[in-house]
Amino acid sequence: MPPAPASAPARLDNIFVSGTRVGVLLPLPLGSVYDYVVPDGLTLAAGDYVHVPLGPRRVAGVVWGAGSSDIAAEKVRAVAARIDLPQVPEATRAFLSWVANYTVSPPGAVLRLLMSAPAALQAPDARPGYVLANSDAMRTDARKRIADLLVDGVARSQADIARGARVSSGVVRKMADDGLLRSVPLAVESGPADLHPTGDVSLSPDQAAAAAQLRARVRDRSFSVTVLDGVTGSGKTEVYLDAVAETLAQGRQALVLVPEIALTGQWLDRFRTRFGGAPAEWHSELSQGRRRSTWRAVAEGRARVVVGARSSLFLPYRDLGLVVVDEEHDGSYKQEEGVIYNARDMAVALGHLAALPVVLVSATPSLETMTNVESGRYTVLHLPERHAAAQMPKIVAVDMVAAPPPRGAWLSPMVVDAVTAALAEGSQAMLFLNRRGYAPLTLCRTCGHRMECPNCKAWLVEHRYAGRLECHHCGHRVEMPKACPECGTLDSLAACGPGVERVAEEVTRLFPEARAAVMASDTMTGPAAAATLVRAMAERKVDILIGTQIVAKGHHFPLLTVVAVVDADLGLDGGDLRAAERTFQLLSQVAGRAGRAERPGTVYLQTYAPKHPVMRALIQGDRAGFLAREAEDRRRGGWPPFGRLVALIVSGTNPSRVESYARDLARAAPRLTDVSVLGPAPAPLALLRGRHRFRLLLRAQRSANVQAVVRDWIRRVTAPSGVRLQVDIDPYSFL
Repeated sequence: MPPAPASAPARLDNIFVSGTRVGVLLPLPLGSVYDYVVPDGLTLAAGDYVHVPLGPRRVAGVVWGAGSSDIAAEKVRAVAARIDLPQVPEATRAFLSWVANYTVSPPGAVLRLLMSAPAALQAPDARPGYVLANSDAMRTDARKRIADLLVDGVARSQADIARGARVSSGVVRKMADDGLLRSVPLAVESGPADLHPTGDVSLSPDQAAAAAQLRARVRDRSFSVTVLDGVTGSGKTEVYLDAVAETLAQGRQALVLVPEIALTGQWLDRFRTRFGGAPAEWHSELSQGRRRSTWRAVAEGRARVVVGARSSLFLPYRDLGLVVVDEEHDGSYKQEEGVIYNARDMAVALGHLAALPVVLVSATPSLETMTNVESGRYTVLHLPERHAAAQMPKIVAVDMVAAPPPRGAWLSPMVVDAVTAALAEGSQAMLFLNRRGYAPLTLCRTCGHRMECPNCKAWLVEHRYAGRLECHHCGHRVEMPKACPECGTLDSLAACGPGVERVAEEVTRLFPEARAAVMASDTMTGPAAAATLVRAMAERKVDILIGTQIVAKGHHFPLLTVVAVVDADLGLDGGDLRAAERTFQLLSQVAGRAGRAERPGTVYLQTYAPKHPVMRALIQGDRAGFLAREAEDRRRGGWPPFGRLVALIVSGTNPSRVESYARDLARAAPRLTDVSVLGPAPAPLALLRGRHRFRLLLRAQRSANVQAVVRDWIRRVTAPSGVRLQVDIDPYSFL
């Protein structure tokens, strides 16, 4: 390693020549950059990806700017090499720094969100792959699944095809032998399909007016936040796809965030019809090969449109021109581990820093979003009517006290009659229960023992289809025991309460001739499986769909006329300040699946509290009144969005150390007039994944700089070995 010169050469416009010190940020939980010197024969710029030595290892990082002159020359090692990739744009670097500051996270941990596909930093190899050559002779379901997977024109390896379509490698080879698949080198044809927007889209006058305004915002190339507020079935997707088309016309990239990637099957079909190809996808179900090729395509600007989950916000876009957040109210946008952030809010920050328009889309916008509309920070576009001749469904409360279901059943007579009538007229029905598995609790009839997770303070959920008990927090699984593990009594374990599997069992008993299917996140093995079931529903191969919240949004089933919510009260309790709002949003989305075409729809809410404000607002269609009451309640209490919250979660395997550190934090809590601290107290889930947990909650006025307060606070107390502190700015979960 050559020694650093006594005085570093001059640099111009973030260009660093040999002998210059540079600060390199590494994708590690580090709080600052590391200094390196640019070796002879190399010139670097801010945003360059580089390999640098770190101890005995060689790691990848990003040149963040000039290095420090405070480090002794003999301690500064040289950059090993520049990686042949486009630079991280200045706006992206500013965004990553902003996220680190806002979430009180180490900058290196945020950079790791960007560098989430390490293999993409290596030049692609020339592995063999396959594309679809002929889709007209798919005789088996396995071959049809392969054709569905490859319809986007993206070349995939044999292993990736077999995994994505859930077939054996032999099926892939046989299709290639039969000429249905064409072999190509992946390095040549691994990019996304070309997109060619079509102009033959029929929009209503309301849709056309909204689309025109979104197109104008894209052409302005400046920051704006627009709320596309439309009832379910009003055609919001077609409107914002018009903005995507304008972004492509401007030669820029577009990002569409979705809360559940499994919900995108019908969305992708509409996109292909509109643009003649598929967008790049980004989610946890991608194979490593797809992640590598997609990441590089985004960085190189070849991926023109990306649709993905919250992590797709941190891809290395070369020239991003639009961000759309679909179902902006959805809680799935909140990342609860590692760097804790809300992707909706981070999308707005990215739009501000990169000077681009952001579109927030929902039929039930969050109170935070509507408060920003009322204050003038966001503008709103309304789509008040469903597309074409469809009408909003009628919503009926089923009083479960006055008209309970038979003993041992979960569906009221009114719901059973409605489903019977729907099937008789050739329509479809959907039963919604936001609870996976067969039963949420299993207990012993003899001694009362409850089956609990050994790693979490939570009940084990019975999954009867799989013959096991499972923890939905840590994934712990055990086979269903034949005897009570506490008292040893045989056949004494009883299922308590319903899950979707138990409702499906009742449906089979009540409607033996009907074709029923269950759709839940644990029964869907990925986007392809979800798309298959959605297609079966759309093609009338399913009569009754039973599902969790995965069925509640995004799907269009023209023959679905009856929707019944098995337990409409689920979610109203628990002390969550957003419980009423979340329940209203979820049930509104569920109700929105009914009557989306010519046939009118009816929604039945099975409830023990038909006079609850949420139920009354749903039945009366009074969203504005509901939000006004919610806003007033929170304003009086100083709760978000009219106040600030920060949660500090202390966890570790040693409960005494965890509690001691939490109490030390409480003693060092800030003493400020606009800030108060509650706790510490054991978290509602006091044991999670084997770690004991305590929580503290900081409440502050809206004007308080809570990040500065929290940084100063936690800096004054050192965590003992084995104890971890997580900071959650603007918490959504209070577990």
